[in-house]
Amino acid sequence: MIDTSDFKTGLTIELDGDPCKIVDFQHVKPGKGAAFVRTKIKNLKTGASIERTFRPGEKFQEAVMERKQMEYLYFDGEFYVFMDNETFEQSNLTEAQLDGGQRFLKENMVCLVTSFKGEVMEVELPNTVELRVVETEPSIKGSTVTGGSKTAVLETGAVVNVPLFIEADEVLRIDTRTGAYIERA
Repeated sequence: MIDTSDFKTGLTIELDGDPCKIVDFQHVKPGKGAAFVRTKIKNLKTGASIERTFRPGEKFQEAVMERKQMEYLYFDGEFYVFMDNETFEQSNLTEAQLDGGQRFLKENMVCLVTSFKGEVMEVELPNTVELRVVETEPSIKGSTVTGGSKTAVLETGAVVNVPLFIEADEVLRIDTRTGAYIERA
């Protein structure tokens, strides 16, 4: 059991049966009245952020999150199929569970999958991926690194802004957290 005095940023607790991550907390001791703990919590099941106050000494069950590496195999038109690297068990994940990460998914990519009581809560892609440019406007002679940007369509279908000198069939390094171009690979 976790006491409110044990709260720290990033801690996961069970609140009303759902796993929740503590985003921010503050112990408040007003001049008059009892002390309390003001928290900002993110529900990992729904994605909603809420603010709650708790009395000191309240106890919560720790939400035990299972984290394992899984390999992305393919998209079957409805589900993204991942395989556990240890048991070779396959899991079908939806677009909502990937939370936008599917635009950078490449076959055989290893991701970190977090689940709670067997239900997938979060899929963490590698911080950077290398993807080939499928389509972009032709580069203009004399374009430099600081000359501006244009859009490019990558092999996974993602659209990113790239410098003017990038051409089709080049392999780029992309930051999966921001979706930003980093450099040529």
